[in-house]
Parts: sequence; structure tokens; C-alpha cells
Amino acid sequence: MSTKPVTITVRDDVKVSGLLQSPPHPRAVYVLAHGAGAGMAHSFMTAVASGLVQREIATLRYQFPYMERGSKRPDAPAIAHATVRAAVAFAVELLPKIPVFAGGKSFGGRMTSQAQAATPLPDVRGLIFLGFPLHPAGKPSQDRAKHLFDVTIPMLFLQGTNDKLAELDQLNPVCKALGRRATLNLFHDADHSFHVPARTGRKDAQVLDEVMDQLTAWIEQTI
Repeated sequence: MSTKPVTITVRDDVKVSGLLQSPPHPRAVYVLAHGAGAGMAHSFMTAVASGLVQREIATLRYQFPYMERGSKRPDAPAIAHATVRAAVAFAVELLPKIPVFAGGKSFGGRMTSQAQAATPLPDVRGLIFLGFPLHPAGKPSQDRAKHLFDVTIPMLFLQGTNDKLAELDQLNPVCKALGRRATLNLFHDADHSFHVPARTGRKDAQVLDEVMDQLTAWIEQTI
């Protein structure tokens, strides 16, 4: 296993940091974008990358420009989408001939799907969402899902049943309407961060292991 810091050029005046984590012979690479409130080095992102490398899946984590600057305000969609595209292109360059998947945690997954919906990301075989943010907490809606119907490649939704940003009575109909493009895997009692209450008798690490197992299995089926 190796972890390699990299620099990704979004455009001439915008560069962002990245981390490539890869086993010696990866079966696939997952271009992994962070959520709105924490960057690529957050403990959740690190745990996902470490868990996947143990399963022979490489990851390319990267910062959005606002996070690189230390700002709390996410980038406008145009720059976020450009960053996704640059990261995917960089992954293809670093690991040629390796199957590529893209997505990420919450905001990162949503920006990736918006980019894919606007213009397909070259070489990407599927999108993987680690908690898709379907709506703001306490404001159930399906409005944020409209662009998903312009995505033609397979999509995997990994969601906690207690995710307040994706109430199941909103998410289930979306995935059903997407048909064979969408696979929805639920994790009981988990919230948007895949945290489970102590009363369940389970640990967050156990839940995350299940998430990684199902993510890996889906990649294997999709390749």
C-alpha cells in the first residue's frame, strides 16, 4: 500500500491537493470527493480510503478549492464540477487501464453527479454516493434528484436509515424511478455520517466495514 500526495490542476489559476492511496495491483479506482464541512483528510475519508485499499480498491481523494483556501463556503457549481473533472482525468492518467468510479461523501457525491449529468465524465463506469444529500435536514424534497435522471451510468446509493438529509419516503421513490441505473443499499440506524447509537450494540467501525464490503461488491459486479 502507498499513499502519495499529488497536485491536481483545475485550471491555470486553480490547483488543489490530492491523496492517491493504492494497493500494488488495484482492481479499480474510486475518485472520492469530500463533504461540505470537512476536507479529504477527515477521519471518515481516511477510514474509507484505508478500508478500500485493503479490498484492493485504490482511491484518489482531493480538495475542492474552497476547502484548499480554508473557506467554509462551498464553491459555485461550475468550479466544483471543473474540480471533479480534473480529479477524474488525473486518476485516469495515474492509473491507466484501471476501471474508474467516482462520487463521494454528501456534497462531494452530489457535485460529482451534477458534473456527470451535465457532460459524462470520461472513463467513469459508475457513481458511488456515501450518503447522498437529497434535501436539507427537516425539509424533505426530491428537487436535488432531478439531475440524476440525466445520468446514464450505474449509481450506488449507500445510505443510513436515519439520514436526515435523505428521508426514505423521499429517497425510495427516486431510486425506484431511476430503475436499473440505481442500487440503494441501506444501513439500519445509521445517520448521514454512518454513525449508529450505542443502544444498537454496534460500533461505527462495524457499519463502515459493511459499507466498504457492499461498495466493493457493487464495483465487482459493475466492472
